Amino acid sequence: MNFLIDDASSEKSACGTLILAHGAGAPMDSDYCQALTGELNKAGITVVRFEFPYMQQRRKTGKKRPPDRAPILLDSWREVYNEVSNRTDFPQPLLIGGKSMGGRMASMVADGLGAKGLCCFGYPFHPPGKLEKMRTEHLLDIQTPTLIFQGTRDPFGKPEELSLISFSSQLQIHWLEDGDHDMKPRKSSGLLQQEHLKSAAVLVAELAGRL
Repeated sequence: MNFLIDDASSEKSACGTLILAHGAGAPMDSDYCQALTGELNKAGITVVRFEFPYMQQRRKTGKKRPPDRAPILLDSWREVYNEVSNRTDFPQPLLIGGKSMGGRMASMVADGLGAKGLCCFGYPFHPPGKLEKMRTEHLLDIQTPTLIFQGTRDPFGKPEELSLISFSSQLQIHWLEDGDHDMKPRKSSGLLQQEHLKSAAVLVAELAGRL
């Protein structure tokens, strides 16, 4: 497995490591993942990025491919976690998470892997416009300490759509004002995407510190 590793030790005293998976349509070095990684590093979090098999093939051939089926994605997470957790050169604790689909897949293996914490950025609670297809069942009793960072305008899950769901006591959703699925607010809001990414990174570092 090829990793893209961004060590936080050059920024400040490292307080943990996050294995970060990409979303369905963009690779591990997308502008979003680059910006998020930068903020996480500044907060003291070392970031280890990887790509699922379909994205590895896309990188080799240059041709877009649909995501692999869930069993392959979940097995990829297990393989990556086992490899990273067996290394001694990463700051502890070891957290897992990802952007959108990558975070969702991480949430489905977090308890089984025994990960110390889970951090999801733009969680796909349901397909846009399809509230009847909620993807929340496993989040009702997840035991891994979990942070989900969600824009209030995210078409994959808005505050009013999730307000009546009884999530696990281990899960916290942090709403980012006027953010879309990339946590990007509208110019009229007076807010910046970088501010949202920074606030999320600080909370990830606080979680790592508690763990």
